[in-house]
Amino acid sequence: MASVGNGTEESGGGGEEENFEDAFENIPVSKDSMYHALGYSTILVMEAAMTFEQQDIQMAISTMKEALQTCQRFRKRSTVVESLSNLVSKQSMDQLSEEEMHAEICYAECLLQKAALTFVQDENMINFIKGGLKIRTSYQIYKECHHVLQMTQGNKSKIETYYQFEGGVKLGIGAFNLMLSLLPGRILRLLEFIGFSGNRELGLCQLREGASGSSLRAILCTFTLLVYHTYVSLILGTGEANLQEADSLLEPYLQKFPNGSIILFYAARIDTLKGNFEKAQLRFQECIAAQQEWKQIHHLCYWELMWCYTFQQNWLQAYRYADLLSKESRWSKAIYVFQKAAILCMLPEDDLKRTGEDIVSLFRQVEGLKQRIAGKSIPTEKFAVRKSRRYASSQPVKLILPALEMMYVWNGFAVVGKRADITENLLVTIEKEEMALQNETNHNEYYMDDVCLLQLLKGLCLKHLGRLMQAELCFSKVIQSEKQIKYDNYLVPFTLYELGLLYKQQDEREKAIRYIETAKNNYKEYSMESRLHFRIHAALDSLKVSPASTP
Repeated sequence: MASVGNGTEESGGGGEEENFEDAFENIPVSKDSMYHALGYSTILVMEAAMTFEQQDIQMAISTMKEALQTCQRFRKRSTVVESLSNLVSKQSMDQLSEEEMHAEICYAECLLQKAALTFVQDENMINFIKGGLKIRTSYQIYKECHHVLQMTQGNKSKIETYYQFEGGVKLGIGAFNLMLSLLPGRILRLLEFIGFSGNRELGLCQLREGASGSSLRAILCTFTLLVYHTYVSLILGTGEANLQEADSLLEPYLQKFPNGSIILFYAARIDTLKGNFEKAQLRFQECIAAQQEWKQIHHLCYWELMWCYTFQQNWLQAYRYADLLSKESRWSKAIYVFQKAAILCMLPEDDLKRTGEDIVSLFRQVEGLKQRIAGKSIPTEKFAVRKSRRYASSQPVKLILPALEMMYVWNGFAVVGKRADITENLLVTIEKEEMALQNETNHNEYYMDDVCLLQLLKGLCLKHLGRLMQAELCFSKVIQSEKQIKYDNYLVPFTLYELGLLYKQQDEREKAIRYIETAKNNYKEYSMESRLHFRIHAALDSLKVSPASTP
C-alpha cells in the first residue's frame, strides 16, 4: 500500500520551535502517494487561507488539482462515487480494496478544500456553481464511505490503515453535520432536500470519536471541535461555549507540544473565554514568540490581544494591536481601520494627540477598503462602512462608544460577563456617556439611535451583573423607541433577541420563544441580519430541549 503511506510516525519533541518550512520539506511531492499529495496541498491551502494573496491561492488550487489527479488514479476504475453504494451493497466488500477506500476519502478531502478555494478565488457565477457541485460531490463521497464503515464495524481483522480510513470518515461526516446544523432552519431544509444533513449531535459525536482515535485526522477533528467551541458557538451562537470540553481536548497536545504556536493560541483563547484576560495576554505573547515564519498566526494573536485590552478598557494597548493589524494583515483592512478609529474614539484628548492619528480621516478610509468574498460583501464590513458614514460630511457626527458597539457585534459582552469587576467598569463608561448625551441641548439626527445603542449596551452589562429587572427595563426602552430610530435598524431585532435570552435565563420559556420569534419573523434588511439569524437558530434550538434532557 505504497499509495496510502504510513504517516503514523510521531513528531519530534514539543520543546522545539515550530518550523513551517520544514513541513513542506518533510512532505515529498509524490505522485505515488495520495496521503503525501493531500498533506502537501493541505498545507498550501492553509497558507492561502492565512495570506489571502492571489498568488498563494492560485498555487494552492494548482497543487490541489494535482492531488485530485493522484487520488483519482487509485479510485475504483469501474465506477464513480454515485455508484459506490451499489458497489458496496451488491458485491462483497473484498471488491472494494483498502487502497480504493482510502482513495475515496482523500479525494473527498481534496475536493472540499478545492471548493473552498474556488469561492475565494473568483466572484463569477460559474465558479460558485462549480464550488457548490464540488461540495455536494464531496459530501456524497463521505456519506458512502460512512456506509462502508458501518458495514465493516464487526470486522475483527482491523489494521492500522483501516483506522486511518475511519478517522477520515469521522472528520468529514462530523464537520459537515456540525457546520450545517448551525444554519437557520429554512436554509437547512433546502439543503436537506438536495441530500445534505445537519445533525449537530451526530456531528459532535463523530468528531469526538475521531479526536480520541489515533489516526492522522485525530488532530484535525480536535481542531474542528476547538474552532466550534471557542469561536463558532460564540459568534454564531448564544455564547454558551463548552470550555470544559475544549480544555480536555487541548490538554494532551499542550503536554506534548508546549511550544506549539497553534496549541498556545487555543490555550490563550480558552483563557480569554474564561475571563482570565491577564493570563491570556501572556499566552498570546508566548504564541507570537513561538515562530516567526507565518506572520498570520501573529495577526490572530494581535486580534485577540486587541480585544483583551478593549475588555479591560486599556485603550492605548488596544490601539497598538489594532494599528499593527491595519498595517500588516490583509484579511479585512476595512474592519481593522474601523476598529483602530473606534478605539481612538475612546481615548482622552491628550492621549489621542500623542498617537498622531486623525480619527475623521481613518473613518473616511473605511468604505474604500471594503472587499468581496464569494461575490458577497462581508456583513461586518458593511456594518463598519455604514457607521463610518457619520464622518463623511464636512461636519462629522461622532459615534457613541463605537469600540463597545463592535464588542457587541462579536458577542464580546458574553465574554466580559465572566468578570463582574470589568463589567462594572464598562457600565460606568456607558452611564457616563448616557449622562453626557442627556445633557446635550442640540440633538442631531442620530440622537435616538445613540440613546437606544447605550440602552442596549447598558442592559447587557446589567444582565451579566445579575440585575435582571434593570436590564429588562433597558431593553424595553429600545423596543418602545423603534419608530424614532432612523439609521441603526439592527438595534430592535437584536434587542428583542437579547430580551428573549434574558427571559430564558429566568426560565420564562414561552416568553423567551415569543420575543426571539418576533425578532426572527418581523424584521428584514437590517445590518448583520444573517448573524442574528444564526444566533436565533441556536437560541431556539436550546429552548426546544426539555430541561430534563439537558446535560
